[in-house]
Amino acid sequence: MEQDGERYLALRDPAGYTAAVVMLPLALLDVLALFDGAHDVDEIQARLGRHHGEVVPREFIEKLITALDEHGFLEGPAFAARRASMDDAFLAAASRPAHHAGGAYPDDPGRLRATMDGFFAPPEGPGPVEPFRGGGVSGLVAPHIDFHRGGPAYAWAYRDLAERGEADLFVIFGTCHAGMADPFALTSKDYDTPLGPARVDREFVHALARRARQDCFGSELAHRHEHSIEFQTVFLQYLYGGRREITIVPVLTSFVHEALARDTHPEDDARVPAFLDALRDTVAASGRRVAFIAGADLAHVGPRFGDPAPVSPAGLTAIDREDRQLLVAVEAGDAAAFFDAARRDGDRRRICGLSPIYSVLRALGGTRGTLRRYGQWPDPQGVVSFASVVF
Repeated sequence: MEQDGERYLALRDPAGYTAAVVMLPLALLDVLALFDGAHDVDEIQARLGRHHGEVVPREFIEKLITALDEHGFLEGPAFAARRASMDDAFLAAASRPAHHAGGAYPDDPGRLRATMDGFFAPPEGPGPVEPFRGGGVSGLVAPHIDFHRGGPAYAWAYRDLAERGEADLFVIFGTCHAGMADPFALTSKDYDTPLGPARVDREFVHALARRARQDCFGSELAHRHEHSIEFQTVFLQYLYGGRREITIVPVLTSFVHEALARDTHPEDDARVPAFLDALRDTVAASGRRVAFIAGADLAHVGPRFGDPAPVSPAGLTAIDREDRQLLVAVEAGDAAAFFDAARRDGDRRRICGLSPIYSVLRALGGTRGTLRRYGQWPDPQGVVSFASVVF
């Protein structure tokens, strides 16, 4: 990152075990590279001395170690205790707290409703929700970008759901930004929101886990801090809280980027088709009216995401064009074509919604969709793009 004309390495934890962001001058990269568990302080000091031709004071290295350890950025006893305490608290809780309330969106119900009402206001929003008329909306791709940056794009997806959706059970696929060991992670914890809890259909969740024949709760801890599902539950409660009885099935996902890294197809991992086929069978056995939601953003481009230069106006135009080409496969409801489109350019734009979008396309079984809104948050240091698609 750049601050006051200087370039820094910004360390943060997407798993949320620390809220701190540590800003380090780039000159410290040589020091950090040796914090690998294989060098003690004397060895680090000696290596740096040989490399730079001068002695780096031991006190400086120890001070850096202490600061990183105190803020939760070094593996060791202090971080293990921090993680265990937070994990145990989450697992013991009766519900999943609204982790981002009061930060990413208001925690006061009245203020939150007023904020969300504003997302529907033209010209950015689609206009107010019209009376329910039915028509069978069976799925959405909605953003998971912060509401203050992409709120109207959510409204373009959710207005269709409010006017034409007949589902009373919503399977929500979210991106796990921190990555996880398993392709899918379920939880049976209700998702709290300032507008009331989004209740989990526990019978459906456990039936799905049995049919999937894999450990669907092994990565449940990823739900603790992840926002991609939380933001969808807030919108569902805004639409239906106190009006219609609904339940949710929250599913965090992380498997398409892994397939790209291995140069394989997502379903070469037997757990992926086993889970998605089990989902289809569980929906059929439940007799419920089910809709599928992907909480998914698109491109992440710019220095903040590892690119060498800020994004120019021409770069924004190129991102728009390439995103829309990818969205052709989404509108066609074609999961295989969607993956192939991402693979062709090596996911150069870092599409962070690959796994939830793939899951929804697969779950919908070829149902065609309509692009309602495409948008970008054009910060030259870190452009994020997103889309709203209704099936």
